[in-house]
Parts: sequence; C-alpha cells; structure tokens
Amino acid sequence: MKRRDFLKVAVLSPLAFSMASRASAQGKEPAWHEARYYRKSAVQKAAVECWLCPRRCVIPEGDTGFCRARRNAGGKLYSLGYAAPCAVHVDPVEKKPFFNVLPRTYSLSVASAGCNLRCKFCQNWHISQVSPLETRNIPLTPKELVAAALQKDCRSIAYTYTEPTNFYEYMFDTARIARGKGVLNVSHSNGYINQEPLKELCRYMDAVNIDLKGFSSSFYNKLCEGELEPVLETIKTLKRSGVWVEITNLVIPGYNDDLKTITDMCRWICKNAGTDVPVHFSRFHPMYRLTGIPSTPVPTLEKAREAAIGSGIQFAYIGNVPGHPGENTYCPKCRKLLIMRSGYNVLENTLRNGKCPDCATKIGGIWKT
Repeated sequence: MKRRDFLKVAVLSPLAFSMASRASAQGKEPAWHEARYYRKSAVQKAAVECWLCPRRCVIPEGDTGFCRARRNAGGKLYSLGYAAPCAVHVDPVEKKPFFNVLPRTYSLSVASAGCNLRCKFCQNWHISQVSPLETRNIPLTPKELVAAALQKDCRSIAYTYTEPTNFYEYMFDTARIARGKGVLNVSHSNGYINQEPLKELCRYMDAVNIDLKGFSSSFYNKLCEGELEPVLETIKTLKRSGVWVEITNLVIPGYNDDLKTITDMCRWICKNAGTDVPVHFSRFHPMYRLTGIPSTPVPTLEKAREAAIGSGIQFAYIGNVPGHPGENTYCPKCRKLLIMRSGYNVLENTLRNGKCPDCATKIGGIWKT
C-alpha cells in the first residue's frame, strides 16, 4: 500500500482503517532509529543497558528488551517502531479517555507495537504484546503524522492503544513538531517510565491519562509484572511539570474493587496530584488472560465514584457504561450539569470560557488551544 493511499484510508474518516490485528510484517522491516536513553553495559560484553523505563533491561547483542520494541544491534540500542505505526485512527478525544480536554474534538491516535508491562487484562494485547517486527506497519514520519492531523482538523495527536513509552523517540519527535503547529499532544500511558526521559517529554506534552491499574504492589506484581511506585512518581512529575493529568482505574471484580483501597487511592491522588484530577472508573469485561471472571457490576462502579467524591475528587467518572450519568461533568461547587455525554458523544456543553455558567467556578482542564 502506498503512503498516500494509507492516509486516504486511515486518516480521512473518523471510522478509519486501523492495523490493530496481529499479522506478519509485510514488505521491508520498519526503519530502526537509535534510542535516546541507553548506555553500553559495564558488566556484560557487547550488551547495552536501556534506561528508558524502570526495568533497565540489560540487552545482549541481537536481543530485544522486555518491551520487544528495542533491539541491541552492534552495541547500539534501536527503537524498532520509529515512524512505523501499526494503528492510526481518528478518534473523539473522549475515547482516550479525556473528559476535561477540548470536548467534542477529534484526536489523531497512533501506536507502534510493544509494551513494558504484561497486564493479564489488556484489551489491545494483539499489538501491545508483540514486536513491531510482527505487525503490519505503515511508514509515516513525524512530519507526515502532524500534517495528517492538520489535514483532518484534529486538535490533538494521541499516543495510545499500546504503551507510548515503547515508541518514545517517535512520540518525542512528533510532539516537538506538533507543538510548533498548534496541535496538542496527549497520551494514554501506563506511567512506567524513568524520570529523566519523562521530564524531557513533559516539555511537549499537554495532557496525559495514566492507567493507575491498582493501588497495591501485589496487584502490579501479579497482574502486570510491574511495580506501583514508578507510576505514582510519574503522576507527581506530570503535575509538577504543568501537564494536565487524568487517571483511569479499570475496576476488576475480586482484584482491585475493594472500596477501602479505592478510597486510599483517591486520597493519595488528592494529596499528591490535586482534587481537580479527573478519575475514570472503567468497567472491566473479560479479556485476554483474565476471562474467568464476570464484567464489573455497575453498582460497584457507582460506589467507587461515590468514594472518590467523598475523598475530595472533583471529577469522578464512570466509563464503559454508555448513557450512565456518571459520564457527565458537574460543577464541583454548585453541581450544575456542565457537559452531558453518552459514550464518546458530547450531547451538551454549557461551559463558558472554562467556567460554570451559574457560579463562575473555574473548571480544571484544557478548554481551548
């Protein structure tokens, strides 16, 4: 497929083509791009140490790291998915989900294969749990990606679907260009990234939705093969850097639906990130390697939302339950309905210059560019 044909199919319609299914790579391999954060190993000959995420993988010659997206070739570490997305799609920004960022606008969403966690409940496992060498990819440079966003009047570019950290260099280079063109940069991330690359990225990111998957080390260890603490540090750094933060918590029956734990999580968010950080309690459906349990009961989500509001969270949302009033945005002071939603559709928006029309309370978020 020629590049211009791809743009016609993948970008020119909100229902666009998405190469989200696992398939053998076709044509030549994607162009490799040298990684930004690594060094030669002082212990293991010919190996390199990746410094991008908390795993700090030591990668022998010819091997890839835990994320499957970075390879040691000739003593240099390369990103395999640079300018080689496996999914490109025009989405409502509400789908990321961002509920306090430019409602009723579109975001050009992009992903390259790979992830630095192993979540047993991953909904995009077919592209997150494989290498960029195992997916069908389209050559699309950062400059072309930004041009496509402008062409389709997308107000933002979203780095999403898989874990954006694994295609850090592609995201970083695209974000720099987008910033200069007035296009917002937003991402949905697991937050599993080291502080130095995160701080560099924060210079160009406008909003990040962090998947705070649970609020215990045991949950992260058992279900994600990761650690909780680096994610918490990411949230704090994003807020200190002035990046707008929203948080998604997928509520899984029997694993992270304990109300005390949810309350503790919300209190931590209020103390360390602020009461205006929106928290999305998302409904779990059986997926990937976690298929033996039922979908989250809606009352469980409602109780989680109530616990969040009781803890001081101003904007607590219910996700994956289209038409539920918990999708709406209310003024935290006078409780006026400000934004009415059904799924990803905004039915009504009464905000005036980012303020409540009744009591003039300033509503946290990004309401204009």
